[in-house]
Amino acid sequence: MPRIFDNIESRLGDGLREALASAARGDFCVGYFNLRGWRLLDSSVDHWSGSDENCCRLLVGMHRTPEESIRLLHSATPTDELVDQATARTLHKQIAEDFRRQLASGVPSNEDELGLRRLAGQLRSRRVRTKLYLRHPLHAKLYLCFRSDPTSPSIGFLGSSNLTLPGLLRQGELNIDVLDHDACVKLAKWFDDRWSDRFCIDISNELADIIDQSWAAEQQLSPYLLYLKIAYHLCREAREGVALFDLPAAFRGLLFEYQAKAVQLAAQHLNRRGGVILGDVVGLGKTMMASALARMLEDDLGFETLILCPPKLQRMWDDYRQRFGLRATIVPISQVQQQLPELRRHRLVIIDESHNLRNRQGNRYLAIREYLAQNESKVIMLSATPYNKSYGDLASQLRLFVEPDQPLPCQPEKYVEEIGETEFIRRHQCRPNTIDGFEKSVHADDWRQLMQLYLVRRTRGFIRQHYAQRDGENGREYLTLATGLATIFRTVSRKSSSSNAARTTPRISMPLSIRPRWFRRSAPCTCRDTASRIILSIRFRRASPPRSSVQSTACRGPVSA
Repeated sequence: MPRIFDNIESRLGDGLREALASAARGDFCVGYFNLRGWRLLDSSVDHWSGSDENCCRLLVGMHRTPEESIRLLHSATPTDELVDQATARTLHKQIAEDFRRQLASGVPSNEDELGLRRLAGQLRSRRVRTKLYLRHPLHAKLYLCFRSDPTSPSIGFLGSSNLTLPGLLRQGELNIDVLDHDACVKLAKWFDDRWSDRFCIDISNELADIIDQSWAAEQQLSPYLLYLKIAYHLCREAREGVALFDLPAAFRGLLFEYQAKAVQLAAQHLNRRGGVILGDVVGLGKTMMASALARMLEDDLGFETLILCPPKLQRMWDDYRQRFGLRATIVPISQVQQQLPELRRHRLVIIDESHNLRNRQGNRYLAIREYLAQNESKVIMLSATPYNKSYGDLASQLRLFVEPDQPLPCQPEKYVEEIGETEFIRRHQCRPNTIDGFEKSVHADDWRQLMQLYLVRRTRGFIRQHYAQRDGENGREYLTLATGLATIFRTVSRKSSSSNAARTTPRISMPLSIRPRWFRRSAPCTCRDTASRIILSIRFRRASPPRSSVQSTACRGPVSA
């Protein structure tokens, strides 16, 4: 009578290890192979030589999920299960990528790391040989062990268990052992026929390479490479924004590189979460960036824009609306209570100087929030000082378009680690991954983590470090537009209000040609978009790097970025 291995009373993993202890060769065929699951059996084959008569052959079939199998079964279009060479190559790449993704999921452990390293060594030494069977989907689960025993030269295990830790030890399965010699011979022939099929591809070295390129590699990575890996993942949204969103044609050549990248990142935030805060410091061109972002949504999605701004900025916004063809309505923020209830739907709302909306009980705040909620509008906020007195300032601005109990993709880790999640919920009666939950934290790191999802903010020092170029002849730093127009950083000394010590302030010049018409004058200006609210000197040249041999034009006057 055959023995039953159901992983309840008898575990298949234990039966396999017992059979392999006296075996000289093994042939396994499974529908799914988990690389980490091999550590259960690796010690049983580690002493094998790797010759044809002293190795383990592992045949992995194509695995389909039950949903995919049902979909194909009931498909209106008949599917041909046979494959050609091109299809086999495609399937080979897909399955190899699936093995790579295996190692990227789950939490690594020391046992997994050591087991994967042993598997990589056994694959390279040919003690374990792995092939993909691609002729058609194969879900068989067969384990054959061959030994030098004249009375019972082979033993087989047949059933439902794949080569995974749950399949061999934990998950409810149904397997039996096969001791009949004739049955084992027939099963061995069945295996050999598929192992020698021309659509059976050896991936032993490929699997070893996948392991060696993962966290389980024996060669230790340098801290710098780890830093780059972390940075790569942290900037995922910025990379996706640059790849997915193109600047409107009306703005090409008018934005510096740092402004264009900010627009694309903001578009990604806006697309994912319905709102973004453009928080660059004064003078870096938030108005231009918001206009470009609005025009992008108007062109791509047919949106119309509502601009809420302080009365003193109405004239500036009207100039931008006319110049860049924005389908926008401008409402002074002092009139929102009177005008918003009767205003038609605008799918995009720009709120300038959003830091003024700190009082959640104020009539203006409530009128704006109600309009945004009723019209499901996306929101672009502009503020050089989104944080004023407390973290509640940030929460108030976010609450305009984020519901207090809306689940967020992060939580205040520092505070939760400090008191524990259970105590957090008991004490505050809210989930930690909500705006309500973040408001309970006073840790700066928690708020930085949250604002990474909604805020685009750079300083002049950041722009100088990452975007400015330096003239080799005179050492001056400059930025260049796509048109070749160069603008120069100018550093001037100012007296500190608290002491007589002089300090230097870097200023970014802006070409006169892209300033609003009403702003082209030679007088001090109090507009938010001027650098440090002072008159800036402008020098620009129509050349890529500024050189002394190229004629220049100098002009003075206030600048809007």
